[in-house]
Amino acid sequence: MPPSPPARRPLKTRDTAWARALARWLAARRVAPNHISLASLGFAALGAAAMLLAPGASPGLRAGLYLAAAGCIQLRLLCNLLDGMVAVEGGLGSRSGDLYNEIPDRLADPLLIVPAGYACGLAWGPELAWTAGCLALLTAYIRALGGSLGLAQDFQGPMAKPHRMAALTSGLIMAALGVAWGLDGPVLFLTLLLIAVGAALTAIRRARAIRAALEAR
Repeated sequence: MPPSPPARRPLKTRDTAWARALARWLAARRVAPNHISLASLGFAALGAAAMLLAPGASPGLRAGLYLAAAGCIQLRLLCNLLDGMVAVEGGLGSRSGDLYNEIPDRLADPLLIVPAGYACGLAWGPELAWTAGCLALLTAYIRALGGSLGLAQDFQGPMAKPHRMAALTSGLIMAALGVAWGLDGPVLFLTLLLIAVGAALTAIRRARAIRAALEAR
């Protein structure tokens, strides 16, 4: 089996001054990248808990829980950014780094997507959320499969991880704003539908790119 090429998602935020400063601060204090990766999973769990608590909460509290979940998504993504920067730029990488980088990431996606289906309170919401969560995993599997076949890992969308987390964050914020009118459920449902359809298209595009690359060898 050909060796997997090193994979690093291209992120513009990695070159920002604030990200570099924060990564240097963490590296100077010898914060292990693996611990940052695990923290991302912790934030995902907190976001999931906030969404699961939302249906039984009062309108004001429900809006606050949606916003808290949106914040947890962004903190998860911040950890995803910093663990690699501290490992690579900070020189604190370990031999087990890939394991800590990938497994929490794979768990965090469905952990954040699936509860949104239960939070929306609509028929077929949970089923749609599970579908979206599984499709998100499929996109990551196809990307990793390409790497295992000796190809450059493909991070294209339209619903790669940053895109689906941006969609879910936006959906939660809009749901919070729509609580007073009872629109939070439909907003979350439509958000999950967008993620599911986009993830399916992403999986197809990545699979086609792998096939084309293999046939061109």
